[in-house]
Amino acid sequence: MEGQQDPDLINAGKETVTIVPGAAFFSSDDSFAMIRGGHIDLTILGAMQVSQYGDLANYMIPGKMVKGMGGAMDLVASHSAGTKVVVTMEHTAKGGTHKILPSCTLPLTGKNCVDMIITDMCVFDVSAEEGLCMVEIAEGVTVEDVVNSTACSFKVSPELKPMQQSQV
Repeated sequence: MEGQQDPDLINAGKETVTIVPGAAFFSSDDSFAMIRGGHIDLTILGAMQVSQYGDLANYMIPGKMVKGMGGAMDLVASHSAGTKVVVTMEHTAKGGTHKILPSCTLPLTGKNCVDMIITDMCVFDVSAEEGLCMVEIAEGVTVEDVVNSTACSFKVSPELKPMQQSQV
């Protein structure tokens, strides 16, 4: 709640936050123990760039101020222990710049660690060996639109289906 932030509580974006009824949280050391101990089955992260083979760049742009990389490197390192890594992001950056690339140009958070990319245009399954396969597409978006907004090649699943909203 604006104006009622607790200076001792911060979120992953290094912003002060407020506790609202029903909220739950845990300490950083508990968080890292869960991550490093292999107790997390799924992590969902944002990204600045993702390569066609699942490399992730999500913590800094050279020359820009960085508040810190947080736990992203730990989260993607847990991929080797079986954690599924999903990236959610806009398909392109401001001005239409590609974010899904043959290889990342920004510093890497993790190599071959992304299992799935969900954007406003489509969903890609990611294979560290075979690259991207589009498995879902948003309403009103064509395969050609996705091709034009993606800097690397990708396969289209023979079972391509419309993107769906999850029922909660």
